[in-house]
Amino acid sequence: MRWGEDDFGGGGQRGMGGTPLDELFMKIQEKMARFGGKKIALILAIIGAGIWLASGIFMVGPGEEGVIRQFGKKVDRTPPGLRYRLPVPFQTHDIVHMVRIRRAEVGFKTDHTGKVRPDLREALMLTGDENIVDAQLFVQYIVKDPSQFLFRAKDPELALKATAEVALRTVVGKNTIDYTMTDGRVVVQDEVKKYLQTLLDEYQTGLMVTEARLLVVDPPEEVKDAFHEVVRAWEDRERLMREAEGYREDLIPKARGEAAQMVRIAEAYKEQRVIRAQGDAQKFVEVMKAYKKAREVTRERLYLETVDKVLPGKEKFILPPQGKDSVLKWLPLKETITLKEDKKEEKGGKRP
Repeated sequence: MRWGEDDFGGGGQRGMGGTPLDELFMKIQEKMARFGGKKIALILAIIGAGIWLASGIFMVGPGEEGVIRQFGKKVDRTPPGLRYRLPVPFQTHDIVHMVRIRRAEVGFKTDHTGKVRPDLREALMLTGDENIVDAQLFVQYIVKDPSQFLFRAKDPELALKATAEVALRTVVGKNTIDYTMTDGRVVVQDEVKKYLQTLLDEYQTGLMVTEARLLVVDPPEEVKDAFHEVVRAWEDRERLMREAEGYREDLIPKARGEAAQMVRIAEAYKEQRVIRAQGDAQKFVEVMKAYKKAREVTRERLYLETVDKVLPGKEKFILPPQGKDSVLKWLPLKETITLKEDKKEEKGGKRP
């Protein structure tokens, strides 16, 4: 049994672990580790350097603008597209959306569900006539200068909200509550927009206000109904004034047109009378000339024409003047003329 244990125990153990083949395999592994490790390290270093250099590639989307900083200082601005900068820590970049409409709310807050809640701490303010008014302002703005937006102000959007409240309180405090609530509302919000933009430019926030709109301008809740009655009365007065002005604007042109028409009619009548008078005068002059040429004949003609006008449609008999011998005035002229007409009708076959 001993020889078997030696052969299969000790001898077998040398054949599996301490043989020359095992040593040769270990030497080959040592040589590969010695020479291949340097290559692997070099390849890994090249790959790492490539990844580090490629980390400087960045994309600027449409409507955006990139700002490149070198050791924290701005060195360049990039338009939309695929861009490159030096990797960290040499250069970094920031991307600012230039055309996105941002919004700020003063006097109210809108939660994530879209529900609006008033904020009385911001909304209540004094007017110029020492009344309290509840004003809510809605502001829309964009970024006009990314450098100022990133580096000049610590929190430009928070500064805009605070500045909007300051501008609203300043402008409302200069006007009366009636003016702010009624016909001066548009003027007030325009003044707020201008003053807000002036403050933002002074603070170098890099923001530009596109719209500032007053959503609510009301008195406090306790006196709101009374003020609304005043506003309605004011609106009724304005409406009646506009209606009266409209009626006036409608009536005055008509009266002017009628007056012009009457003037034209009078002028036409005047021209007609002048022309007729001139014709009558010319006719009289012609008659005078004819009368001077033949006084007796003209006198007789004028006499006959006058008689014909005075007695239209009447039978007339012209007799010689008195004092002359004539028997015509004693003749039955009317019966004679009637007989002559009857005879003419019989000859013409008009009577049986």
